[in-house]
Amino acid sequence: MPQVQRVPMRAVKNVVLIAHDSRKQDLLDWVKYNRPVLREHRLFATGTTGALVQAQTDLPVTRFKSGPLGGDQQVGAKIAEGELDVLVFFWDPLEPQPHDPDVKALLRIAVLYNIPTACNRATADFLVASSLFHGEYERIVEDHAAKRQAWLAGQGRR
Repeated sequence: MPQVQRVPMRAVKNVVLIAHDSRKQDLLDWVKYNRPVLREHRLFATGTTGALVQAQTDLPVTRFKSGPLGGDQQVGAKIAEGELDVLVFFWDPLEPQPHDPDVKALLRIAVLYNIPTACNRATADFLVASSLFHGEYERIVEDHAAKRQAWLAGQGRR
């Protein structure tokens, strides 16, 4: 049986917003539509996306660097540290990005740490409409360090 951690999420969530250039307007439209819900939470975003959201909605946004300049990696680190609760990442599946490895790493970290992740508008709508979004919640995160130690012990290594 895998060892797990229960990570509490408070009623006020730390929500990070990211959008590739071709998806920024879609994300802005989504934020405007969901402004009454989002203003009850703390918003974070990568560089340009955060500047646009703040300018067009007057919602306070804590900004990281631009995605290609390390912002995706900053977000991934904050997820791993347990400082971000929800990822809304409108990425463009049809346009290759110069920082595709960073994008893949960010999505991997979001899954690894079991945070709610929306990559399109429909999923983001379902996420913010959920009663779980508005209250406290305990997400379950597998203890990957313990799993790795057990695997190494089984291999005769440490």
